Amino acid sequence: MAARAPGGMRGIASVPSYVVMQPTTLCNLDCAYCYLPLRAADRRMPVAVAEAVAASVNPWAAQGRCSVVWHGGEPLAAGREHLAALLAPFGPEVEHHVQTNATLIDDAWCAFFAEHRVRVSVSVDGPRARNAERVTRGGRPAYDRIVAGVAALRRHGLPFSALAVVSRPEPGLAAELYGYFLDLGCEVLGVNIEETEGVNTRTNARDEAAVTGFWSELVAAWRRDPRIHLREVEWSLRYAGAVLAGAADDLLPRRLDPIPTVGHDGSVVVLSPELAGFTDPHYGDFGSGNVLTTPLREILVGAGRTPWVGEFLAGVEACRASCAYFGFCGGGHAANRYFEQGRFDGTETEHCRNSKIRLLEGVLEHARDHQ
Repeated sequence: MAARAPGGMRGIASVPSYVVMQPTTLCNLDCAYCYLPLRAADRRMPVAVAEAVAASVNPWAAQGRCSVVWHGGEPLAAGREHLAALLAPFGPEVEHHVQTNATLIDDAWCAFFAEHRVRVSVSVDGPRARNAERVTRGGRPAYDRIVAGVAALRRHGLPFSALAVVSRPEPGLAAELYGYFLDLGCEVLGVNIEETEGVNTRTNARDEAAVTGFWSELVAAWRRDPRIHLREVEWSLRYAGAVLAGAADDLLPRRLDPIPTVGHDGSVVVLSPELAGFTDPHYGDFGSGNVLTTPLREILVGAGRTPWVGEFLAGVEACRASCAYFGFCGGGHAANRYFEQGRFDGTETEHCRNSKIRLLEGVLEHARDHQ
């Protein structure tokens, strides 16, 4: 079913749909699969960095939609006072999101979210037994603190999304997870198969049948009770529908969203937030500039000149020429290529197989079995 989009990418868009910002590198948890290199250090973003970013983001948001995603570390570890100071330079048109482990959420944080109109996404991997790798710095399970934070959100009537990491896809897991998140009360669920990224060097090679079966089972669970938005499945179904309608080529943008990630120090990495904070003897720090010296809008205009970005775009074109699934995934993610292959111009990665190819195959397998 997968269709190749015609023509080639024309580089990177100069205006992003969202900007990722790192208010602190610190995280109060020490999850086994975490990719972040500085999560034990509390390096906080100066307000001057937020002011510099807002100078570009505010006009973008006034002309359309541009969101800011606060993503650490654990953003709430920066504290309410400091996070409020970082939010202050942004105009009312800017939509704010926070990705949090929820362990610090209490009534005061809920009041903060409501006052500042911050949308919340909670990282939780399912029921207690599925959260064994989400632990505190002392190695203690974090589950009770996570659900206490979720309970506070629900008590205050604050809608939230959820993000789950799946390390070991196996029969029965998808249905169990979906039922859990229905009961949890989230509005949107995203599911990530664990990735080999950053400081997480564990292999993400998985059995093909197990992963395909996981996605197929997840589709079936969602179709039985589609009360929440299921990110990966709904995207897959939109793509399948577009293929059947002969409109698949319209789904992929002509230019890649730059997804700029602004580190705590103002440094900017494009395309893959997971590259922030890393250095390489060949590629350097992967940065395209710093907002304290160059406006973000100017950094994005010139991002295509960052050496590794050109190599990545060549890899995207190699995917376009060789992979029948290109129309679905658009060439994958830069960080997955780098951390799995050590370069950016390769093609298929284990992440592609687990979270793109087998996802789509799982959706199609479910469709074939339920015609």
